[in-house]
Amino acid sequence: MQMTRSKTALAAGSVAALLVLAGCSADSSASSAAGEGGGELGTLTIGYIPSWTDTLATAFLAKNQLEKLGYEVELEELTEAAIVYTGLASGDIDIYPSAWPDMTHAAYVEKYGDDLEDLGTFYDQAQNFLAVPTYTDIDTIEELAQNPDMFGGEIVGIEPSAGLTQQTEEAVMPAYGLDENFSLVTSSTASMLATLEDAMSNEEDIVVTMWRPYWANGSFDLKPLEDPDGAMGEPETMHTFATKGFSEEFPEAAEYFAGFELDDSEWSSLEDLVVNEYGDGEEDAAVEQWIADNPDAYETLDAE
Repeated sequence: MQMTRSKTALAAGSVAALLVLAGCSADSSASSAAGEGGGELGTLTIGYIPSWTDTLATAFLAKNQLEKLGYEVELEELTEAAIVYTGLASGDIDIYPSAWPDMTHAAYVEKYGDDLEDLGTFYDQAQNFLAVPTYTDIDTIEELAQNPDMFGGEIVGIEPSAGLTQQTEEAVMPAYGLDENFSLVTSSTASMLATLEDAMSNEEDIVVTMWRPYWANGSFDLKPLEDPDGAMGEPETMHTFATKGFSEEFPEAAEYFAGFELDDSEWSSLEDLVVNEYGDGEEDAAVEQWIADNPDAYETLDAE
């Protein structure tokens, strides 16, 4: 999500079973630590959630760079942040390239923190918010609460287990009395975007849960609703998380992530290339173009 955001929704045993079904196994982590596998330095598994484009973009960028360092990289498509963090804690996956530990993923960090390693911060202005089209005649969440009929009493959200969903339900709606006249409609990020596109094509009023960095902010003419009570919280940092002991086992990879830092322009161009300009199945080519366009993006970037 992002960049979308999830709270713990599955028991550890159930999550571990889902990881096995997804193709992750404890054996893969063991072989990585032993330096076995097709890569000169071993095999690393990156867990990511394809519908959350922050993890999609960073996963393919990390894959590109780690392979150049001499690792074999396996990408595991997962569906929930709960699965990601349980996989990191158990060692079933090695890396998650887009963690939001300050607030959105704080519950996971509290639960699994002793078995996680923070490899560094790469973006420091991540933010969740409610958004409406720029043509909609309100500017604050307070005004939203006063006009439920404009929106059919609905806030269009994303996945039910997302941290953004939790923040909206448990903090924002009570803080502004939205829970009295609004319901939060959840399904998926893709469904939210489809509903948003349909409403805006008809110039209808709609309010959605949104976040940054996210390519949709540049593709849809949206405005964040002002949040005078600060119910959505302060801007967050985005980190690369790994399983405990990662930097000791894989120092070259840890050094790479320590030098990974993107500003707004670099982030926007990366996500736009991966998601929009190239699209599904062309992520590797998108990353290669981004590296060529941004050779000085961060210290450990390999532009060759």
